[in-house]
Amino acid sequence: IFNVGYSNPVAFDLPEGISATVAKNNNIKLSGIDKQKIGLVAAAIRRIRPPEPYKGKGVAINGEYVRRKEGKKAG
Repeated sequence: IFNVGYSNPVAFDLPEGISATVAKNNNIKLSGIDKQKIGLVAAAIRRIRPPEPYKGKGVAINGEYVRRKEGKKAG
């Protein structure tokens, strides 16, 4: 279950053969035998709330660079 800022928590079922551990409050470690399946599960988790460019909030994969945009300028 993910609490990612929506009004209700988002439930996500892991497929068979993939296990997840929570290292810290914001870090999820996926493990399994099939590397392709791990990548697909990581992409599906990222799709729940992708990182947005203005505040940088959202689910990002470790080492991913989130390109930040500048907001409206006052004046």
